[in-house]
Amino acid sequence: MASSKPDRELRRLALSVLQPGFVGTEAPDWVLRAIGDGLASVVLFSRNIASAEQVARLTARLRAENPDLIVAIDEEAGDVTRIEWATGSSRPGNLALGTVDDPELTEAVAADLGRELRTAGVSLDYAPSADVNSNPDNPIIGVRSFGSGPDVVSRHTAAWVRGLQSAGVAACAKHFPGHGDVAVDSHHDLPAYGAGRDEIAAQALPPFRAALAAGVRAVMSGHLLVPAYDPDLPATLSRRVLVDLLRGELGFEGLVVSDAIEMGAVTRRYGIDGATVKAVAAGVDAICVGGESAEEATTELLVKALAAAVAAGELPEERLAGAADRVREFAGWSAALRATAEDGGDAAADGIGHLAARRAVRVSGAAREALPLTAAPHVVELAPVTNMAIGRETPWGVAAPLRERLPGTTSVRLRDEELRDGQDVLEERALAPAAGRPLVVVARDAARHPWMTRAVTGLTTARPDAIVVEMGLPGTTTGRAAHLFTHGASAASGMAAAEILTGSR
Repeated sequence: MASSKPDRELRRLALSVLQPGFVGTEAPDWVLRAIGDGLASVVLFSRNIASAEQVARLTARLRAENPDLIVAIDEEAGDVTRIEWATGSSRPGNLALGTVDDPELTEAVAADLGRELRTAGVSLDYAPSADVNSNPDNPIIGVRSFGSGPDVVSRHTAAWVRGLQSAGVAACAKHFPGHGDVAVDSHHDLPAYGAGRDEIAAQALPPFRAALAAGVRAVMSGHLLVPAYDPDLPATLSRRVLVDLLRGELGFEGLVVSDAIEMGAVTRRYGIDGATVKAVAAGVDAICVGGESAEEATTELLVKALAAAVAAGELPEERLAGAADRVREFAGWSAALRATAEDGGDAAADGIGHLAARRAVRVSGAAREALPLTAAPHVVELAPVTNMAIGRETPWGVAAPLRERLPGTTSVRLRDEELRDGQDVLEERALAPAAGRPLVVVARDAARHPWMTRAVTGLTTARPDAIVVEMGLPGTTTGRAAHLFTHGASAASGMAAAEILTGSR
């Protein structure tokens, strides 16, 4: 049935279900106008952040147009940070917290982050990742997961939700129904999760059930095909996944947010406008857009697509209105959550992030015998291409914090393309500068990158006394080399590794 609503009201409904990003550290005029027309949410990325004070001014300006405006951010801490993109996160990520396996610590870290976000004016955080990283070759989750088993991920997903929301910021469990057992990055193409329903229920769904039990009011859908539920449509576009499974079987009554709708997993097949319409029709209430497509023209394109779909009878008017109602209800709830939260203790002053990162470091027996370093080392950092979830490459590694503790520390950062000429580069830039001094080799997911594994093997063969710091997923250790495992590449993890390498605090 064609819409009976005037164009202006239909535009307001369409705007209210979008969560667009924008460019700049000040509120663009088009965003302010859109809020006046009905836009109910915006999302912040690192390009919007210069300082905590600036973000607070930005969010205050935005809320001057609508006090209940949802201000979202994709802030997981650890490797995926927006609020600390310039320095690297002062808190470890999920895998480090899962490795420690102290839910009270995870809750405290999340509460610490929540207080920072609330002070900045953020009301919704697209975290935690509730994905069980059961596939070690997963190109998109990895250290963003609390672990490889549903029990540990469930414990810490619930703890993160409790901690974040205790500080007045709404959590969002992602990426439903679970992105941990895939081999394709959904930023580029459509991954598939081929497990049967029983396996999904046992492996992927428990963390989402735990999040719901902990009081989460927002769930983000994943752009992945789950043939056990829908052989044709990605989860974000599937009523079988979002309505039958999430709302029906799991009993979720809150806000369903899409993963970034411009991602290749959905746009390569349906276009950004087609994917948006299909997502809302399938049960998504809020469309996240603007990680890459942050222009006014994109928002207007999606508004027109939604309105046209209603007018053509492709998108039921009642479904769009229902989505808008859920956004409005969530906005009111999150505003009240923000307003009534107590400041709590100053966990940052107590160094909760540093404490958590240090507790997550694991040291091999060979490393215990080789440490502490007493002379300034040469540090070789092997840098992979980071995925688009990380966005800008934030500061990481151990060279900088080592230099603070051992003046005279030198370093080089090598990438895949620089090592294609083979051993000569390692000789000239890694081994020669380390002659007569300690050698520290820093890797990041070496097991996932053959070139990095070869480099680590070459360096530790030439220098059996080298110490390897793995800042990604722990893989098979190389020979008898000494190893440290930080379980993430946050700034906090790098500092913790440097302290252990030097025996300092």
